[in-house]
Amino acid sequence: MSVTAIIVAAGKGERLGGDVPKQFRLLGGKPVLRWAAEALADHPAVTGLRIVIGDGQEAPARAALDGLEAEFVNGGATRAESVRAGLAGVASKAVLVHDAARPFCPAAVIDRLVAALENNDGAVPVLGVVDTLALFNSDFGDIVDRSELVAIQTPQAARTEALVTAYAQWSGDAPSDESTVLRAAGLKVAAVEGSADLHKITTAEDLARAERWLAGQWISRTGIGFDVHAFGGPGPLMLGGIEIAHDRGLAGHSDADVVLHALTDAVLGAASLGDIGDHFPPTDARWKDASSDRFLAHALALVRAEGAIVDHLDCTIICEAPRVGPYRAEMRARIAAICNLPLARVSVKATTTERLGFTGRGEGIAAQALATLRSRA
Repeated sequence: MSVTAIIVAAGKGERLGGDVPKQFRLLGGKPVLRWAAEALADHPAVTGLRIVIGDGQEAPARAALDGLEAEFVNGGATRAESVRAGLAGVASKAVLVHDAARPFCPAAVIDRLVAALENNDGAVPVLGVVDTLALFNSDFGDIVDRSELVAIQTPQAARTEALVTAYAQWSGDAPSDESTVLRAAGLKVAAVEGSADLHKITTAEDLARAERWLAGQWISRTGIGFDVHAFGGPGPLMLGGIEIAHDRGLAGHSDADVVLHALTDAVLGAASLGDIGDHFPPTDARWKDASSDRFLAHALALVRAEGAIVDHLDCTIICEAPRVGPYRAEMRARIAAICNLPLARVSVKATTTERLGFTGRGEGIAAQALATLRSRA
């Protein structure tokens, strides 16, 4: 059965606070929306991905999902209106409607939902309630029997025609989910086992809890990079992705940016993907005078394609001249932009060798780098 995944991502996430809607906030180095989209798009039953966004959100949504095949649809003022917009024109026999604020969806839950559609119009994942429940206004009321209560999660599955028809018949207030709409139309909805991993991010504490959960699913990997280039020819020179005025440039096949070269090797090393020479051999004329930001961006793309997360990059520049201090902030910002990382995850330092060795004699510049990644345990 072909399935289109519809991710509702049009909200503002005001309860989380901050200027960035929660679906675009970073979680483990990736936007929350990307986690949700990848979880659905990677499932073999899913043949299409639709992202329902709010006004003015297309640019951040496209940036968050860069590299993923997805269709973007403008939503409405309510969740129900956004789901209707996402359903319009869907050709697949079934849909999965998911909240962007639930970033972690196990494949097993999707398996159960799709299987349940063989004999039902819709299916939802549910979890039993384990906490004691009580009525509460300004004071405690009666304890509620939880034995017949469940928490309803997303994604929610439905036969496309059934859900479109059910929404067309709906005349009440804005529904909170698709199962409500389907059941109101007299259609059959199955309950399948949900997952605690599907917790929804609503508040700042939810986001912090998701970070803690994510940290427990990964192992840390470290890579070291080192590069040296001699001075040769007139300046300026490239260092840390920026141009620096200097009387001499650095000699090399590319633009000889020792900082970006060292960082590239560190990233590749942490992921056991070889070194910069394997991917960009100096014998290849394509890389003559090439901008080294391409090398670092390529290394990061390979790492992220394997599902790894870059936690931190650190580089030490070793030279007598030029003075690095006035350019450090700009280098950090440029490296963070190349790698799509928060500035706090990039460090640039500088030192000398006290006039010793080739750098001490002013013959060139060296750089050593450290990259820390996380990958699935």
